[in-house]
Amino acid sequence: MAPAATPTSLLPVSSAIILVFSNMIIPSPIISTWLDFPGGRVRFTSEMQFLRQSPEKRIPCFRLLDDAGHPIPPHAFPQLSGDLAVKMYKDMVTIQVMDATFFVAQRQGRISFYLTSDGEEAISVASAAALKPQDVVLPQYREPGILLWRGFTVQDFANQCFGNKADYGKGRQMPVHYGSKKLNCLTISSPLGTQLPQAVGVAYSLKMEKKDACAVTYFGDGTSSEGDFHAALNFAAVTEAPVIFICRNNGWAISTPSNEQFRSDGIVVKGQGYGIRSIRVDGNDAVAIYEAVREARSMAIKEQMPILIEVLSYRAGHHSTSDDSSKYRPSDEIEYWKMARNPVKRFRNWITGNGWWSDDQEAELQSNIKIEILQAIQVAEKMQKPPVAELFTDVYDIAPSNLLEQERSVREALSKYPQEYPTNEIPAS
Repeated sequence: MAPAATPTSLLPVSSAIILVFSNMIIPSPIISTWLDFPGGRVRFTSEMQFLRQSPEKRIPCFRLLDDAGHPIPPHAFPQLSGDLAVKMYKDMVTIQVMDATFFVAQRQGRISFYLTSDGEEAISVASAAALKPQDVVLPQYREPGILLWRGFTVQDFANQCFGNKADYGKGRQMPVHYGSKKLNCLTISSPLGTQLPQAVGVAYSLKMEKKDACAVTYFGDGTSSEGDFHAALNFAAVTEAPVIFICRNNGWAISTPSNEQFRSDGIVVKGQGYGIRSIRVDGNDAVAIYEAVREARSMAIKEQMPILIEVLSYRAGHHSTSDDSSKYRPSDEIEYWKMARNPVKRFRNWITGNGWWSDDQEAELQSNIKIEILQAIQVAEKMQKPPVAELFTDVYDIAPSNLLEQERSVREALSKYPQEYPTNEIPAS
C-alpha cells in the first residue's frame, strides 16, 4: 500500500522543497531573480520596460572659467602654474595668427589647401600641455597645437604646407597633414576615423610593454558616424587599452549639423554604451581641458583603461579653404562665437587677471609671431621641392618593375614639359 502524501503545508521551508508523490521525489525549481548569461549577470523582471532613446537629463559640461575668463568657485587650479599658462597662451595665439596668415596664402594661390582651428585653439594646446612627451598622439587635422607644444616650429609647418625638400613628409601629403616621428605624433590621414582603431593598437602595445605612457587620438563629431569609431571604442574597452579618445564636437560635420548627425546626447553617452569612462568638457575653456586631460591620462595609465572626452566647441571658421560656411550657417551665429565665446580671449582674461600677462606683452607677442610666420613662408616658398626620386622611395626595398616603369614615365613627362615643371620646383635627380 502506497504511503499517504504529506500535506505541503507541513513541509519545511527551504530553497528546494521536496514533494513526495507515490515513489517519486521531485525537487522544485530554485526561484531566482538573477541569471548568469555568458554576456553577464543580469536581474530578471516581470515588468516590460523599454529604455528611453536618450536620458531625460543631458550630461553636464565640465568648465572652470566662465565666458569672461573668471574662475568658477571653488576650484583653485593648483596644477596650472603661471609659466605653463603663459606658454599655453602663446601657443594658442601662434596657432591663431598662423591660421589667418596661411589661409590668406592659400587664397593667393601660394599653397593648394588649408584648414584652420579657428575657435578650437584651446583644445589641442591645453590637452598637449596635460600630456607627456612619451604619449603617442594620433591627431586629426585641427590639432596643430599638439605639434607646436612639442617643438614643431613655424618653419616646420610652412615647409609641410609648401611641400618642399625640408618637409618631413617629403612633399607627399597635402597641406595641413603634419607628422613627426621624433615628437611621437603620427602623420594625419584625410580619411575620417582611420586613426581611432590604430590608436587602440598603439595603446595596447604600450600596455604590453608596460610603458608609462598612453595613446591619445582626436576626431570630430562627424567621425562618430564612421564604423571605425565604434570598432575602436569596443576594441579599446575589451582590451583595456590606455587610450584617450578626444572628440571635438563643434556642431558641424562640414555642412551637416549635429542634430542631423545623431540623436543621442552628443558623443559622451556613446562611451558608456561600450563600457568606457567618459566626460564632457567645455572646449572653449583651456583650464578645464587641461585638468580633464591630465586626470584622464592618470586614469588611463594607472588603471589601464580607455577614456572618452567630448569637448563642446564651435568651428568659427570654414571647414577648409574648399568650403564656404556662410552658405549653411547664419553670419551672426559665427560672429557671436568668434567674439563672445572666443577661447583665446577667455584664457587671456584669466592669465591677465592673475597678473601673468600685460598689454605690452601682448603687443610684443603679436608683432613677433607675425614676423616669424611671414619669414617662414618666404623661406618655405623659395626652397626647392623634393627630388623626383622621392616619389618612388620608402615603400619597397627593391623597386618592382611596374614602379620603375612609372618613374620612367614621370621623368619623360618632366623632360617633355619643362615649362610646367621648372627645375627650381622639381629638380632633376
